[in-house]
Amino acid sequence: MRSPHSNVTTETFTVNDSVELAVVERSGFVESRHAGSAIVLGTNGEVLRALGDVTSPVFPRSAMKPFQAVAVMASGVALRGADAAIATASHIGTPEHVALVRGLLSRAGVPETALACPAAWPIDSAARDALVRLGAGKAPVYMECSGKHAAMLVACQQNGWAIEGYLQPEHPLQKRILDVLERFTGERPLVSGVDGCGAPVHSISLTGLARGIARIATSKSNSPFAIYREAGFLAEAVRANGWVVAGPGHSDSIVIDRLGLFVKGGAEGIMVAAAENGTTVALKILDGNLRAAATVAVGLLADAGAIKRADVDELLPELGLTVTGGGRPVGEIRASYV
Repeated sequence: MRSPHSNVTTETFTVNDSVELAVVERSGFVESRHAGSAIVLGTNGEVLRALGDVTSPVFPRSAMKPFQAVAVMASGVALRGADAAIATASHIGTPEHVALVRGLLSRAGVPETALACPAAWPIDSAARDALVRLGAGKAPVYMECSGKHAAMLVACQQNGWAIEGYLQPEHPLQKRILDVLERFTGERPLVSGVDGCGAPVHSISLTGLARGIARIATSKSNSPFAIYREAGFLAEAVRANGWVVAGPGHSDSIVIDRLGLFVKGGAEGIMVAAAENGTTVALKILDGNLRAAATVAVGLLADAGAIKRADVDELLPELGLTVTGGGRPVGEIRASYV
């Protein structure tokens, strides 16, 4: 892949650099295998486990949202509670999610038309059906990244930065986001690109991603340092408002609510999960499918002793891992790393 912002050409790790992370089993027959890489960092940032290549660059996709949210909050935007959670969310567009997005924009006096993310239908089927019955159509506010975009626009309004072009890499807000990403991960991106929502996305290694997420997840809202204080407020908000981060019935929200983890999934098979003691997992499933990501992430945290195995076993039936045939269970999606 080639960055539109540099002459560097690079790619993520290959299947030969990966390990098997999960399998799909049907009627006792393994019909699909998910390869990828994963890293587990301990409470002091030490590498507890590395599966596959954890040093080659990956695009974090929506797992970059926590860094974007911290950058917004450190720019003087006092997001707290659900407002902070929606800034880092990949939401499903329920009326409650949309109300949070519109609330951010309204309080800052920013018109909804300023959202530069693509128009979309809500992912939530009930919300989508309600719009259809009303004769309404797709809109940017329903797009899963609209909370992040709203928060970015609030930061621009509050700091006197131009709203038009807020997604351009040279915009002051995007420069601040890149600075936060580098500061928390300890890495400088080799490649930058354009995410699905139109915002810049920067490549870092799974090791750097885990390091950065661990620093956010363990930050305290009473820190003497402003940026870590804001990261602490974000960590508290995510753990207290799991439903905001994705939505009812979706794996990120379920894992946050049930296990108290700081969790964020990203497109193309990315997931990060951090326990309160700082033990952190970052993984990428190479084929880009997220269906096994949550079970692999919580399994690795349980293996590290950061969460209880019994709690994980109790959680797994809620993650949609059952394989059906003729409407009845005939198999499962399960972690298979060794």
